[in-house]
Amino acid sequence: QVQLVESGGGLVQAGGSLRLSCAASGRFRSINDMGWYRQAPGNQRELVARITSGGITNYADSVKGRFTISRDNAKNTVYLQMNSLKPEDTAVYYCNAIIVQQVSFSYWGRGTQVTVSS
Repeated sequence: QVQLVESGGGLVQAGGSLRLSCAASGRFRSINDMGWYRQAPGNQRELVARITSGGITNYADSVKGRFTISRDNAKNTVYLQMNSLKPEDTAVYYCNAIIVQQVSFSYWGRGTQVTVSS
């Protein structure tokens, strides 16, 4: 059974920083893309950042220059360093990974709350 477990969320003041982590566990051959999405109340889930197994990244325009995604392939872990946080970054942040078993499948974590106070 594959699991994605997020950690690192919390409450921070505007202008502060947080680092999210997401570790994949279970039996699988490899992990392709990994990414972070977020969903604020009343909004649809949206892409924050993604990273390929080779390290190519892409970001939502709203977080470019403030957030950095990275991964440690040896640890099956993806990170999201969030700097200069704004109240509008408040959301539940979900980890996503395309995991290869017999076929590729998209897995989601349960989410971690990030709250930015003004």
